[in-house]
Amino acid sequence: MKKLPIGIQSFEKIRENPGEYYYVDKSSFVKELCLQGGGYYFLSRPRRFGKSLFLDTLRQAFLGKKEYFKGLFLENNWDWNTSYPVIRISFGSGVFRSLEELKEAQEEILVRNCRDNGVSLPEAPSLRGKFLDLIEKLHKTTQQPVVVLVDEYDKPILDCIENKELAVKIREELKNLYSVFKDADAHLKFVFITGVSKFSKVSLFSGLNNLNDITLDARYSHICGYTHDEVEEVFQDQMISVNREKFRAWYNGYAWLGEKVYNPFDVLLFFDKKEFQPYWFETATPTFLIQLMGKQQYFVPSMEDIVLGRELIGSLDVDMIYVENLLFQTGYLTIKEKMPGEGMIRFRMGYPNLEVKYSLTNYFLNYLVQDYRKKEIIRSSLYTCFEQENPEAMKDLFQSFFASIPHDWYRKNQLAGYEGYYASIFYCYFAASGFDVKAEDATSHGRMDMSVFYKDTVYIFEFKVIENSTKGSAMEQLHKKQYHRKYAKEGTCIYLIAVEFSEKERNIKNFTVEKPAIP
Repeated sequence: MKKLPIGIQSFEKIRENPGEYYYVDKSSFVKELCLQGGGYYFLSRPRRFGKSLFLDTLRQAFLGKKEYFKGLFLENNWDWNTSYPVIRISFGSGVFRSLEELKEAQEEILVRNCRDNGVSLPEAPSLRGKFLDLIEKLHKTTQQPVVVLVDEYDKPILDCIENKELAVKIREELKNLYSVFKDADAHLKFVFITGVSKFSKVSLFSGLNNLNDITLDARYSHICGYTHDEVEEVFQDQMISVNREKFRAWYNGYAWLGEKVYNPFDVLLFFDKKEFQPYWFETATPTFLIQLMGKQQYFVPSMEDIVLGRELIGSLDVDMIYVENLLFQTGYLTIKEKMPGEGMIRFRMGYPNLEVKYSLTNYFLNYLVQDYRKKEIIRSSLYTCFEQENPEAMKDLFQSFFASIPHDWYRKNQLAGYEGYYASIFYCYFAASGFDVKAEDATSHGRMDMSVFYKDTVYIFEFKVIENSTKGSAMEQLHKKQYHRKYAKEGTCIYLIAVEFSEKERNIKNFTVEKPAIP
């Protein structure tokens, strides 16, 4: 059996030992990108989607390494008689904690590229000047325009995103480096820039008006990641005993206006371990994102189905960071569809798959609970409530949970009077426990706060902060709106659950359960 390329392997290493690896051929995209003779391209994708591997593919193609493309699309669809000098810039390794560390890294990258291309280090006084001189020198000595590949261009900023002052300084340093592209245009053949985030052209690529952003170009939607057909074809021996429906629900679903893809890291680790686990999610902890969600009072259940404009999910900047922007660019939200209509471009967003839904809601709970043992006890007890069809027992469970949150946490976050906060807690518990839960569930009479499905039973929730409304208003809303009619069919059991909170007590004040009369 072939070995799997678990982890990040270089294109060169994989192609030197092709029999040891599964390889999903993405080389056709190299040809497609170069059909116009070159250009400046930008691609944003979440971490561990194969951006670095694709850059290695570009590098070997431009260097003319035909031997690495045996059996791949590009073998017979590329001019192997011409090679180009390649400069590769990567900020993927290490963590940048200061401006000095970034400057040292840039100097090391420049030295490495001079060595790889067999030229001496330029003598210009500034790093920007040395970079420009290197491009000009390579063009002159090889008589071929230069290819520049930039990997993880934004990582130095993201490493210190919590420190706005430092992030701005690092942004300006990088802006100075990337400004070389404009001045070196006459010497460049092809430029490809990748990263997790999409910072605005103004903030990082000022003056580079010909930068082609292919992040939301449907033609390149699967330039990184595996489509389901690719998985079925390349890993057919591994898929024999796999529950395909569960596999797709867990790992497929990332989309950028084109075909849905799997994260390669998930696929490879699943075939190695044969267990449904959040492999990709566990490669990083979204602490800053979770803290921002709390600070901006983000309504977590809205992630099920949310409509956002292109501007909000587009460019990120240190001076203007929104939860929705980070959720999309880091891979926790994906595009479900482009909304029809004239004028403003809008997208329907949601979780890409079950891995993200279960993991992110669970991580948000960890941020709130602090006592992980108590959280797990409550999650386990929730199963008993649903299994025994005893929704009244949920009251004690959630009262216990809210009582365990330190008062100082509310002081810092000022969420006690925020209705969506309490609904988010319930939602996260249900979602992280694997229950089928819908938030803002639409009916002909309006939107119910939340509905949870278990076997043949539907639980419909309404949440209120009673300082902002009268006692009993939550159940009154459920009766008035008749939400349950949406699920009133033979064999379905329905419970209406009204949950009212006290802002002063920071806990559940009233918890009422009723079975509606269904004519």
